[in-house]
Amino acid sequence: MITVIGSLKGGSGKSTTSFNLAVWLLTQNFTTAIFDLDPQQTLADTAECRAEDNQQPALKVLSPRTRVQEKLIEANKTHTEVLVDIGNSNMSAAKTAYKVADRIVIPVLPSQSDVWSLQRFLKILDLLDTRPNLEIIVFVNRADTHHAVKETRETLIVLKQLPGITVVTKLLSQRLGFRRSFSEGMAIFELDPRGKAAAEFLFFAHALYPRRRRTKKASKKK
Repeated sequence: MITVIGSLKGGSGKSTTSFNLAVWLLTQNFTTAIFDLDPQQTLADTAECRAEDNQQPALKVLSPRTRVQEKLIEANKTHTEVLVDIGNSNMSAAKTAYKVADRIVIPVLPSQSDVWSLQRFLKILDLLDTRPNLEIIVFVNRADTHHAVKETRETLIVLKQLPGITVVTKLLSQRLGFRRSFSEGMAIFELDPRGKAAAEFLFFAHALYPRRRRTKKASKKK
């Protein structure tokens, strides 16, 4: 299955989400192909940081500049999961990824402007020749942790009213641990396994991948 982490807005946490999901998928024995199609190459840089510290499992991040569609489809045939981090500054590659995706996961920050951006993004996707069964999954990222702040709750309410999307109701909060884990090349559940950020992320990961699937190699052992 090809899962694309995308949005129109920069700074929404696409690469952080992609990185943590990539490490988690590998720890759960998913055979996973990881693509970084963002010209900034943030995910690829973090994978290099992880390799320098010899963190396991190692991340192999692919960043093709040509034949993107062909390589995504090929990877989907040989892996249980394909995870794509995309930046819209490379709109050609982004449109290619959106067209072949089985689902698009969109992080939305808790603000009215980000909701407007999401609505524009959904209109763009409607105009593309995407797969007929494309699933669009939306979640609130960098949610406020203080109970008195209303923007997070209001954003979630609005998202639930938008047609044609699935909303993950478990939020990922604005926590320092996510920034630290990314800069150190460690997933949040590796850096602080008992922390609130790790608990939030693991709930989120299981919501996206509800059934743990074994690799073909693991199945043969049985």
